[in-house]
This record gives sequence, C-alpha cells and structure tokens, in this order.
Amino acid sequence: MNSNKQDLLDRRYLRMARIWAENSYCQRRQVGALVVKDKMIISDGYNGTPSGFENICEDDNNVTKPYVLHAEANAITKLAKSNNNSEGATLYVTASPCLECSKLIIQSGIKRVVYGEKYRLADGIALLERANIEVKYIKLNEDEPQ
Repeated sequence: MNSNKQDLLDRRYLRMARIWAENSYCQRRQVGALVVKDKMIISDGYNGTPSGFENICEDDNNVTKPYVLHAEANAITKLAKSNNNSEGATLYVTASPCLECSKLIIQSGIKRVVYGEKYRLADGIALLERANIEVKYIKLNEDEPQ
C-alpha cells in the first residue's frame, strides 16, 4: 500500500480510537485503542476497571486506582476471548503505550503501533522500538474531521 493511503488510514483509525476513548469512565484521562488486521478492526478497548467492578477509576484524591486497565491491555486481552489473533496487526492508541502495555504488545505479535499523544515517559516506546515494532506518532489536530 502506498504511504499516502496508509497515512490516511492511520489517521482515520486513530480518530476512531479517540472516539472510542469516550466510552471510558475515567475522569483524569480517557484513552482508546483499536487493533486492526487486514483493514478490519479485530478488537477495541478503553481504559477502565476490570469487568464486574464499579466504573470509578480514581480514588477520593483523584489518583487512578492501581487496578485500572489501560486501553491497550483491554484490547489485547479481549482478543484472548475471541477467535481472532493479533499476529502482524496494527494497534492504534490515543496515548503512547507505557512499559507494561508495551510488553503485552510485543508478546501479542502486533507489528505496528500508531499513537496520537506522547506520554510523559518514553520507556514503552523505546521497548517497542527495541523489539523492532514499527512505531508512528501522529498528532491529530482538534479540527480534523471526526
């Protein structure tokens, strides 16, 4: 696929991940993720508490609870319940992956990660690059079509 068409698709899926993030109940930050393989969305996720827990991500001091799952972790673990696998897929995520999520990405066989916001720590991105996973940062403008 030519790079211009791939860039258009990357931006489109990243905007979709941003919309998916709106499903999160987290107050401090809403993050969305999509796993795409062969131009099909095979999984999705957003940050939040585990299934069956109350949908409150922060404690009384507005600190994120330690058991809140990141969007990438939710999308990848959802694949374990499906008939799909992420070998060779692309992960679109609204914020750059942390170190823990980067480990899951590597182990899941995802080969590309496209993200839209830089997280304060870059160790997750460095780990992905060390594992030869293609990493692409796309800064979406607020005025881009939804």
